Order: sequence, then structure tokens, then C-alpha cells
Amino acid sequence: MAQVRPMRADARRNYERLLRAATDAFAEHGENASLDDIAKRAGVGSGTLYRHFPNRHALLEAAYVGRIEELAARAGELAEELPPGEALVAWLNEVCVTTLQVRGLKALMGSAVTDAGAVAVTECGTVLKQAAVVLVEAAQREGALRADIEAVDVLRLAHGVATASELAEGEGKQIRRYLSLLVEGLRARATD
Repeated sequence: MAQVRPMRADARRNYERLLRAATDAFAEHGENASLDDIAKRAGVGSGTLYRHFPNRHALLEAAYVGRIEELAARAGELAEELPPGEALVAWLNEVCVTTLQVRGLKALMGSAVTDAGAVAVTECGTVLKQAAVVLVEAAQREGALRADIEAVDVLRLAHGVATASELAEGEGKQIRRYLSLLVEGLRARATD
């Protein structure tokens, strides 16, 4: 097993400055913020940025992993507070609202729910999918959700709801309406 060496103090400072600069730049310009600008804001060269983050996606994920973890934790809280079907809908609403409020997060969440053989391909995707699995399975056990729905389906559809709401007026005012339409389609029905 290879041993991971701790980061030198200067490298750690550069990493933290890059994350702060990236978070600010993504908030201002979305996921397409200039990586050169991020490096300049952090007071480092582009080479330093790429040593820590080999591509834009890695930087986006590092910048927003805390937000994703908060959303995942919120799923657990809602599962304890509400009946399973209601907890799922409340969580999906929070996912959609956060996706629109935090610029750059929508792109990350879109790639986070891309999967290869139903296995999320990013750390953020894994965290989100695990949170969704808990809520989806509970709603299915309760009979509030169709049995053929998978957690990744729900996450992809939530991403679509956020996108549709953004296209409608850009502020997320349609999220609740679109979620209610979505949930109606996902609801378990009595068999004929």
C-alpha cells in the first residue's frame, strides 16, 4: 500500500487559497469561470492550480464538496422529521433550490449523477446517490414511490426540474410546481 505524504505547509496554503478563489469565481461567473483568473486571484501560477486540480471538474468538485455533503446530511435530517414520501419531496426541493442558488453547482451535480453501470463516477455523485438511496428506498417501502425507480433516476430528474425552472424564469419559482408534477409521475399506483 502506497503511503500518502502530507502536503507541505506552502502547498497546503496554495491549495486553500485556490479553493477560496475558485468558490468566489464560480459564484460570480458560474462553472465556466476562467481558471487563469482563479490562479491569479489565489496569487499562484496556472501550473500550481493544475498540480492541485488536474481539470476544471476536479476544482469544481473540491470547491463544492462541502455543499454536497450538507445536502446529503439534510436528507438524513428530513428522513427523521417527516414521513418517507414527504422527506423525499422536501429534500428534492432543497436540492433543486441549492442547485440554482449556488452558481456552478448545477454543472457539478449534472456530472455527479452520471454513472457508469449505476456507480457514480465522482465523489460528489457517490455522496448524493447514497443520500438519495436512503430516501428513495424508504419511500418505496412506504408505498409512496414506484418500485422501479432508482436513486440516480430521482437525482437526474431533480437536475431536470432545476434546469426547467431556470429556463422558465431563472429564479426557481417553478420548482415546487415542477416537483409536484414529477412526484405525481413517480408515485406508486395500485395495480389493476
